[in-house]
Amino acid sequence: MSRPREQASASGPMPADGNDREPVPGLAVVVMAAGLGKRMQSKDAKVLHPVAGRPMVLYSVDLALRLAGHRIAVIVGHQADRVRQVIKDATAGGGSPVPVSIVEQRELLGTGHAVLQSRPLFAGSGRSAPALYLILNGDTPLLREETLRELLRVHRDEKAAVTVLTARLDDAAGYGRVVRQPSAENRVSRIVEDRDADADEKAIREINVGTYAVDGEFLFAALDTLQPGNAQGEYYLTDIVQTAVEQGRRVAAVLLDHPDEGLGVNTRRQLAEAEQVIRRRIRHRWLDAGVRMIDPASTWIDAGVTIGRDSVLYPNVMLEGTTTIGEDCVVRSGTRITDCVVGNRVEILDHCVFRDSRIEDEATLGPFTHLRPNVLVRKGAKVGNFVEMKKAELGEGSKANHLSYLGDTKIGKGVNIGAGTITCNYDGVRKAETVIGDGVFIGSDTQLIAPVTVGAGSVIAAGTTVTENVPTDSLVIARVPQVTRPGWAAKRRALQAAGTAGGSLPPGSKLTSPKADKASSRPRKPNAKPSKGRSR
Repeated sequence: MSRPREQASASGPMPADGNDREPVPGLAVVVMAAGLGKRMQSKDAKVLHPVAGRPMVLYSVDLALRLAGHRIAVIVGHQADRVRQVIKDATAGGGSPVPVSIVEQRELLGTGHAVLQSRPLFAGSGRSAPALYLILNGDTPLLREETLRELLRVHRDEKAAVTVLTARLDDAAGYGRVVRQPSAENRVSRIVEDRDADADEKAIREINVGTYAVDGEFLFAALDTLQPGNAQGEYYLTDIVQTAVEQGRRVAAVLLDHPDEGLGVNTRRQLAEAEQVIRRRIRHRWLDAGVRMIDPASTWIDAGVTIGRDSVLYPNVMLEGTTTIGEDCVVRSGTRITDCVVGNRVEILDHCVFRDSRIEDEATLGPFTHLRPNVLVRKGAKVGNFVEMKKAELGEGSKANHLSYLGDTKIGKGVNIGAGTITCNYDGVRKAETVIGDGVFIGSDTQLIAPVTVGAGSVIAAGTTVTENVPTDSLVIARVPQVTRPGWAAKRRALQAAGTAGGSLPPGSKLTSPKADKASSRPRKPNAKPSKGRSR
């Protein structure tokens, strides 16, 4: 597969472009996704490999949904349960029946046999049989809706039994060749697989893409006549072309302007090339929709991402999964956001990592902020550098600006979280929750030993370890008493200067008087006031 050319829009949630069209009446779609994909050198089924964050097969399923609306069959085989679950997860929702049916090909006997497995679905549905079938592969993520609509238009205009999507390559090795009749009309007569082609046929540069429009009455009748008379001993779908010719039916073809659009992904190299094309399409669509990218080439946006107008993405930003970015947001360099919802006018500074979290309007985060799953940052809140949050809510207008861990925590409005604060949520066996009320001030270097609740309006002094619930409007101080010895440092320096080489003190020298030693070692009574010799 040569380097793919730039094409139009990618599949997935994208801004409207004014070209939305209605499903084609009478159309059913069959997506073939049963193959092994041996050349991928992977333990995973080929169609499950992601392109721009989405399993490859979903690009074909999305095209089917847009073109047919319902009456869609996906043929699965290798790792059928995994492929089935991916499709089910992607098409679930909305409360209505999913219009995609999964049909398993239990014996992998070729592409014709695969399509034949869908007959009970369409013939036994209790409705009129489809007038037209569109057959897609699950490994063609670059195929565009516009191309398929053109294929269907040509099929109807030509009144064909079969219409084939083709491409012309400089090197056609490995692909099925399109053999045309030696006549003025130059119509397609048959398709020959590479393994079965003779020398003359291998010299043909026009190849079969593997996408077909087939007359509804013709398809299954033709499939019933297939025989495995080929090098692979399989039932080839391509043989229905020769069947149509033998019956005097018309076979049409649509030649792709950009051949790479229709080629299947069979190797890791082709997967990487397809990824580049899809990501360029996505970037161009969002640029056209009013999103600013300082360096588009270094900005990675998955197919399922949505971005609001006038948002700005700096270099090396990664937006993954189903992330939604609101309007007028700024996302600075080195940030990775996965499956998050970000409101409007949010500023995200450099080198942040967010996953499965929600950020409301006008919040500020970063640099170096880490949001683990199930974090909620309320409107106008601030999360600063080297703050990690997990399963936590930071209330409206609250701030956690520095060097803190907030896990399994619910924080109210207008709260200040001082630098170095830790919610100690795990005792080695189970997690526990910390609740901090509105208007609380948490001093620096505070540890909150969960489960614990701090009442609204309370002040927790710096360096405190909170082990008990704190009533509303309370002051909590819990730390080792300070000891101050005036003149100690000067005396130490003098003794060091008079000492032996290396700065050690002379034998028997002490930096404190016996009285001071005795005072510093005397047990203090609870809540005792500092002596006059010690500073507050």
